[in-house]
Amino acid sequence: MDSKVIVITGGAGGLGSSCARALKEYKLVITDYAKAAVESAVNKLVDEGFNVVGFPCDITNKESVQSLKEFSISQGAFKGLVHTAGVSGTGGDPKNIFTIDLVATDMLINSFYDVAKENAVVILFASMMGHTVPPNPAYDHALRNPQAEGAYTAIAPFIDGSADTMYNFAKRGVILLCKDNAMRFGKNGARIVSVSPGVILTPMAKKALEEHPETMEQMLALTPIKRNGLPEEVADLVKFLISNNAGFITGTDIIIDGGVTTQLLKAN
Repeated sequence: MDSKVIVITGGAGGLGSSCARALKEYKLVITDYAKAAVESAVNKLVDEGFNVVGFPCDITNKESVQSLKEFSISQGAFKGLVHTAGVSGTGGDPKNIFTIDLVATDMLINSFYDVAKENAVVILFASMMGHTVPPNPAYDHALRNPQAEGAYTAIAPFIDGSADTMYNFAKRGVILLCKDNAMRFGKNGARIVSVSPGVILTPMAKKALEEHPETMEQMLALTPIKRNGLPEEVADLVKFLISNNAGFITGTDIIIDGGVTTQLLKAN
């Protein structure tokens, strides 16, 4: 029971499973919405020699998140939360995206806050697209307080019913939550950081390449590094941020996108 525990949401997905493989030195708690997906992910990691357990969780439900936290701390000393779970805007419902990508993030931050003590780290997954949404007090207050009554309706006029635009706004909200919680976590001796990936070749991105080749080619043409990212590269960044080598990094967002955001912001 002296293992240092890291919880990975979305642990059955592309980025979540890559992060898990980069964190073999820890006791891992893999969580995702579907029980079968969690069991499959855990079984693969066990076969590879990982110290890992699974716990299905609905991250949009406070009671489920609380149960995840209690289960996690029963496994050993809490070291970190790597929150990769989320949904893309493609073909989605804006309210659903707001709830899963932003409200759930706020719930997880608040739930794990009291167990995030000395040298613990919370890593939130935002997106480079969050940086394309400009600051605006008309919606930033709602993004910073997504569980407040009327938060969604305050943001809705700015997205014009677009699920893709809501995704961008929700990810800006994740970045703001990271910044807003830095001092709060720091008083516990803990850190909180957000990571904003660009186009990373997960199964979801590969599907997008097939379905929207023109858009993906345009994005690649704007990428200074001239290639898309690999899940392992994001996982290596997460491994560094979890480690004590990153002990002076908190309250900030780190973009890992091959430089494409610099060109997207220039275009705007």
